[in-house]
Order: sequence, then C-alpha cells, then structure tokens
Amino acid sequence: GTRVKVSFGRRQGLGCVTALAESSTHDSLKPILKVIGAQSLVTPRVLELARWMAEYYCCAPETALKSVLPDAVRKEQEGWRERLFVRLVPANGEPPKLTKRQTEVYQVIEENRSIAMQELLRLTGTTAQTVRRLEDNGLVEVASQISERDPYGKEYILPSQPLELNAEQAAALQEVVGAMERLAKPAEGETKPKANGLFLLHGVTGSGKTEVYLQAIARALEKGKGAIVLVPEISLTPQTVERFKARFSSGPLQTLVAVLHSHLSVGERHDEWHKIRQGRAKIVIGARSAIFAPVEPLGLIIVDEEHDPSYKHQDGFRYNAWDIAVKRAQQEQIPVLLGSATPALETVENTRGGRYRLLTLKERAGHSGMPRVHLVDLKSVPVHNGLTAPVVKALAGRLERGEQSIVYVNRRGYAPVVLCADCGWQGKCRRCDASLTLHQGSGLLRCHHCGASRNAPLSCPACGQQGLYHVGAGTQRVEGELRRLFPAARVLRLDCDSTAGKGRLE
Repeated sequence: GTRVKVSFGRRQGLGCVTALAESSTHDSLKPILKVIGAQSLVTPRVLELARWMAEYYCCAPETALKSVLPDAVRKEQEGWRERLFVRLVPANGEPPKLTKRQTEVYQVIEENRSIAMQELLRLTGTTAQTVRRLEDNGLVEVASQISERDPYGKEYILPSQPLELNAEQAAALQEVVGAMERLAKPAEGETKPKANGLFLLHGVTGSGKTEVYLQAIARALEKGKGAIVLVPEISLTPQTVERFKARFSSGPLQTLVAVLHSHLSVGERHDEWHKIRQGRAKIVIGARSAIFAPVEPLGLIIVDEEHDPSYKHQDGFRYNAWDIAVKRAQQEQIPVLLGSATPALETVENTRGGRYRLLTLKERAGHSGMPRVHLVDLKSVPVHNGLTAPVVKALAGRLERGEQSIVYVNRRGYAPVVLCADCGWQGKCRRCDASLTLHQGSGLLRCHHCGASRNAPLSCPACGQQGLYHVGAGTQRVEGELRRLFPAARVLRLDCDSTAGKGRLE
C-alpha cells in the first residue's frame, strides 16, 4: 500500500507496493529509490478491493489502483498548502513601547491568538514590515504552517440533536444496529458470520430515511468506527453535508465530515482525502468515487437513492459504485444500507430472494400527508415554451401565497432540436448523428453526447431559408418563459451549465 519511487529503464517512475517477496529468481534487482510519505496511502482492505476490481472488471491492476487513489494524492510531493501565521507570544517582563499603528495591529493579534498573515494585513490595512517589528520586539512569532482547504470551511452550521423516531424508523434502526453487532462478532467456531449485512431501506419520500442514517452512523461512531455515505449526484452533496456536519460537529461523537466529489479543487481533494487517511474524518460523503475512501476501521456503508444510474462510472475505467459498495461491505464484514423510495428492480428481486433484508418506511415523518398529483394530458393541452396553462396557474397560486416552486425539466439548453420547416434540415452532430441542442447566450449548437459544438446558423445551411424552428424546451427556454410570465418573481436555473464554475452550486 506504500507509494515508492523506482528506476524503470532509463527513467524513474512512481509505483505502489502491492506485495512483499522474500526472494526472487531475477538477478541484479534494483533497489527502491525512495519511499514516499510516512504513511501507506492504500489501506490493506482497499488494496484487496482494488485486486477484486481488476479481476471482476477485467482491467490491469494499475488501472484499478489509479481509481482508488485520486490524482491529487498520487504525486511525489505532498500537496499541503503552507501559509504564514502570526501567533501571540506570552508576555515576558515589561512590554516594549509601541507606535499607535503597532498597538492596533497587536490588539488584533491578541484577540485572535493566531491568525494568517494575509488575513491580518487585510483586517488592519498594514504592511508585513509592521508585523515583523512586533516579532523583533518578541511580542509575536511568524511561522509557516499548513493551512487546510476545507470546501465548507467558511460556513457556520448550527449543531442539531437526534430526532425522535417513529415506530417504523426505530425498527429499521434496530435492524441495522443488530447487523453491525452480528457481523462484528461471528458465532463461536465461525470465521465469518453466516448472515450477510445487505439491507434495503424502502421508504417513501419524506419518511425520514436520513434520520435513520444519522442515528445508525452514531452507533458506528460509538464503537470507534466510521462510515461512507454515497449520494448519486453532486447537487445532493451540499444539503447532505450540512445535515451530517450539524449532527456530528459537537458532543461526544464529534468528528470531521469529509467530502469527495469531482467539483472539488485539486487542493481540496488532497486535503479532504488526507483527513480521512489520518483518521481525523470518520464520516465521508460523496459521489461514486467516495466508495474508495480509506476509512479505517469502517463500520457502515450507506448508498442513498440506490436506484440511480449515476452510480455507474462511464468514462475510462468503467465500474458500478453500487456493486463495489456491496463487495467492500462483504470484505470488511459490515452492513451496507441501500436507501430508496423507488428501488431498482434488481434490488427488489434480491429482497424477494432473501439475499437482502427489507426494511420499510410507509409513512412520512411527522405524519404529513403524501402530495397530490395531477396529470396533464399534452394531447389535449397546448404547450408554450415548455409550460402548460394548468402549470402556470399552479405556479401563480404558489406565488400569491408567498411560497416557492420547483419546476423540473429533463433537458438542458434552450431547445433540443433545430430544424428547417421548408427542406427538413436538422442540426445533427457530425460524429454522433445525435440532435444538437441550441444553447442561448453562447449561440452554440452542442452535442450532449460527445461535447462537440459549433455556431448556430441564422438560416438553413441546406436551402438558405431564414427563421429556423426551435423544437422542444430545455431549462434555458423554460427559465426565460417563467421570467416573462412572472417578472416580479426570483427565478433560479440549476443545471450543469449554470453551476459549472467553482462554488456556483452552493
């Protein structure tokens, strides 16, 4: 599991030790040039998981190892960020005489005890020379130290307390806790327990599945173990992180909550990953790659919205995080809890066959009723820019009450099809033959399969006819129509185009 630097032909390369041999049939073996880091990066259990992945998914072992180790931590030099900090030195004897400016700066340092140099200069509007004068007088110490990059470090989250569970939630929690205990202590004479730890928590929307997750993780923490929580979409991460940080930010079970997903910067991913490896963060929340987090010891894996196809990694090394979660749980002899209001058909079949234990939450938490659902038949109701009259009327009613609304649209961009009514020309990708989507603002036609784009034509490229038709509605078109209909309302579009920049999603 240790990263090493070795000679490879005439060049030097980085590798990962996967086994130790007492002897070799090869002559003139080269020595390892350097061991990287004081701690192995790949834990024994994760290394075992990588071996299984290489065999199961028919890939080279190094491909699997690259998946379990983010690029941010594979480099030879550790990527910690160091910054200058100014620290107060305990007074010794009569304090020296200071100028008015030095006194003001010293008071700020005194209030904070320790503060980053850049932050101090910003707050006081002074120069580094003033701070150095204080250091020369023996009042402060200026030193370089690691400054961790926390993607949620600037947010203040109010602590929360466990909620009272209803009968269904309490029964589900007891089953999960019981599975933890059974798997941790096999029956006498057994090397492994007979029963597996696979559950499906089938709960209607709003039934309080997350509260069951939180209290199950609390039981794991009580036993000195950690947990991994997988969510299918990065957009779900901020609200999930907030709830978990609020619950475990204080008290006897206090621990750091680490986040792993592709929208983190390289530095943030490096620091979050090392928090986990060093054992400071016992809870990990993230998208599919978080299943490889080096939590040790691991006590519970939760796969929220387990039916979601986003758990399948489609680029490069292809894997299903759902399968890997189940395999890792089996290897570590811990439970895996699959949560969903609409389980995958495979999961339903596994519960019928007895492979998974079924836990159900049929009622909404707090005894709130299920929502009323109205179907609008688009064969008889006209659609204008993606909206129908009944939907517009319902939105207007919510606004009159001062309430909020969410409008789901299953396509991004402005219009999914651009065509000429005269000759039938249609904008299609030259590589995929898929329809190109018009994106307003940029004036581009984009392929949502391969990413190719080109300028949208103002007239038909085939016959020259002016005024092409934009068929269908994406999020941009619906946003524009909502702004036109409700000019006084605040409208926010949330899709992967509007949240591409760092911090935009939050």
